[in-house]
Amino acid sequence: MEDIFQTENAASTKACGAPEEALQVRNVKKTFTLSYKQRKINRTDERKKVAVDGLSFSAVNGEIYGLLGPNGAGKTTVMRMISTLIKCDSGDITVFGHSVKTAPDKVRASIAFLTSELKLEDYFTPSYLYNFYSDLHGIPAAARDARKKQLFDKFGIGSFSEIKLAELSTGMKQKVSIAVSLAHDPKVIIYDEPTNGLDVITAKIVTDFLLELKKEGKCIIVSTHIFSLIEKVCDRVGIIINGKMALEGTLAGVCAGP
Repeated sequence: MEDIFQTENAASTKACGAPEEALQVRNVKKTFTLSYKQRKINRTDERKKVAVDGLSFSAVNGEIYGLLGPNGAGKTTVMRMISTLIKCDSGDITVFGHSVKTAPDKVRASIAFLTSELKLEDYFTPSYLYNFYSDLHGIPAAARDARKKQLFDKFGIGSFSEIKLAELSTGMKQKVSIAVSLAHDPKVIIYDEPTNGLDVITAKIVTDFLLELKKEGKCIIVSTHIFSLIEKVCDRVGIIINGKMALEGTLAGVCAGP
């Protein structure tokens, strides 16, 4: 009887327009083995480093969730686990109910992942790269070209579309990377330090676009060590220290303290 009530209650909540949970991170842990050189640099004899230690959080459609913490806190490791680039040692991550462990292909089909550590090849043009990644996602040519025009117009890429990336500015490369990451119109967008190294104008274009994606009902996860970015765009924030969730809540609640 209790199960029936819970099912009916969930259906009622969904019908009333409650945001759908898009991402759930449940008690994930990730440990890395340190090389001799890494141990020497870190001045430690420990052969293992716990990068993420029992971390949990969730995010819903139409929300920008921020992961805030100093460099080395474990933010990028979390992002890489969500995007299926690396596997968690324990715990699980689901995107619309699909586990990164048992259904990684379905997870990848639903997400965009962008980090400054993953760079597009300088030899190719924005147009070629956009078409290439669209084709990987199996997007029909007509839909691909229509979305490419929309995104290229949005970011002012059109006049640079046939110029090799090596000849473009840092800001333009970042805008091309964002456009390419959104080629398949993903429901969950995961950006690691999206404004890192950008000039003020380009950074504003990126943050304004994140807010537009939120209005479209996308679930957006932003990882950064810059508090001002969290202030500008995030609805909720989780503060990560040494791989653990130190504090989580709305921006106002987190600023007020425990």
